[in-house]
Amino acid sequence: MRLADKKIAFLVGPGFEDLEFWVVYMRLIEEGASVTVAGDAAGKTYSSKSGGLTAASETAASDLNAEDFDAVVIPGGHCPDKIRRDDGVKKLVKDAYTQGKIVGMICHAGSVGISAGIVKGHKATGSLGIKDDLVVAGAEWVDEAAFRDGNIVWGRVVEDIPAFCRELVDAIEKE
Repeated sequence: MRLADKKIAFLVGPGFEDLEFWVVYMRLIEEGASVTVAGDAAGKTYSSKSGGLTAASETAASDLNAEDFDAVVIPGGHCPDKIRRDDGVKKLVKDAYTQGKIVGMICHAGSVGISAGIVKGHKATGSLGIKDDLVVAGAEWVDEAAFRDGNIVWGRVVEDIPAFCRELVDAIEKE
């Protein structure tokens, strides 16, 4: 298990993308990582974008310290637009980035990176729906399935989850 000694904060909120949350979460667990699911409040259950699946937060993002984790992961869907407004989420993501921890963002999750102020000067990808936002925030748009730029791991869309997971696991293992 490649991530047996790693601790990961995995953010969740209303309208998360089912597969971008559950497949990535399970892949990290499969590699032995200890994953803490964090939302805007502890013990809150969120419905996915499709309404088919739910996910519950174990804690509030505002109660976490980046120094206690090796990575922060953010799924896409409608969730990023909601959680990007939460000061605790922005602080956790910004602190993790500043401390050199891995920040994984897929699909619309880059909007959280924009609000946390961490995308400027980086190559970035995600849903075409946030391409202009990323460019305006100072990122260089790259139309690739998944890649790492510095300590940020980017994934484009649902179809690219396998590539995103490979990049994410590799980055977390090496840090």
